[in-house]
Amino acid sequence: MKYRDYYEILGVKRDATESEIKSAYRKLARKYHPDVNKTKEAESKFKEINEAYEVLGDSQKRKRYDSLGSNWQGGADYTPPPGFENFGFQGGNGYQQFSFGGGDMGGFSDFFSSLFGDMMGGGASRGGFSNFDFGDLGSAQRRSRSQSRTAKPPKSPDLDITMNLNVTAKDLFSSDPINVKFKDMRKCDQCSGGGFCSACGGTGIINDTKSIKVKLPKEIKEGQKIRLKGEGRTDQYGQKGDLYLVIMPKDSEYEICGSDLTKEVEITPPEAVLGCKKEIKTLHGSIGIKIPPMTSSGKSLRLKDLGLPKKSGGYGNLNAKIKIVLPEKLSQKEIDLYKQLAK
Repeated sequence: MKYRDYYEILGVKRDATESEIKSAYRKLARKYHPDVNKTKEAESKFKEINEAYEVLGDSQKRKRYDSLGSNWQGGADYTPPPGFENFGFQGGNGYQQFSFGGGDMGGFSDFFSSLFGDMMGGGASRGGFSNFDFGDLGSAQRRSRSQSRTAKPPKSPDLDITMNLNVTAKDLFSSDPINVKFKDMRKCDQCSGGGFCSACGGTGIINDTKSIKVKLPKEIKEGQKIRLKGEGRTDQYGQKGDLYLVIMPKDSEYEICGSDLTKEVEITPPEAVLGCKKEIKTLHGSIGIKIPPMTSSGKSLRLKDLGLPKKSGGYGNLNAKIKIVLPEKLSQKEIDLYKQLAK
């Protein structure tokens, strides 16, 4: 008969732990189970996996198997050592039959029979899935994959930083990234304070100051967030949190709404009555506008394509909002004229 390397079948080392063996078995069983894998070789592979786990998943069988030594190679001719050759299964042909879900799934090999026939007792084996819920294979596989991928704990939300970012119309108009500086205060993870510490100077508190470049999306609105991955705090395992910037438009000259801007234009009462021309500054440069006669305070004149860049291309509008203001100083003659108008 041929020697069967159960460690090789499950893809584990000979010093693998019980959990490592179980994890490897679950992955392979999920991959080659006939209900999942319809290929021709799946059924025979499935039997091999079960047989290997029946041995390596049982401490007594594994100990007996390991007593054969580690010098054998899978597929090599094998003769049972003295005391092993008379073991056999009940059921014929050297096989212990096992089933899952009521269906016959085949049996174990002669190699298995020669070593462990006396330990089976004709009962249902663990390799035949009598104690295993296949419905849990998917979630178990995902848990195993996640655990093997990292020994670190899940990233804590405490590593994330959220802060307001004040932006001007000029910041939003420019295509260049803006420079953002921020400070973060955190507890020193090297000491508890009260003594010498090269990290915090013994205060127990670390103040981090960072400066990063941020590209502002077009048409971003107040309250929306920009996520900067990995720019938050760092824990003792090297895991990094994220930085969330909450957009807060703050401009003394413009009111910002998406890609549209609103700017106040001051005129005097006579200019409001008679109409006038005004030169105003915009993000696109200085332009002249004509204010029609009898314009009331609060009225807006829409100036197309003089706002902020739009996602779809082009620009939003600039609304020139009229504000009637009195001159700081009036002559006596001007005051007398107002009196006459009041009568």
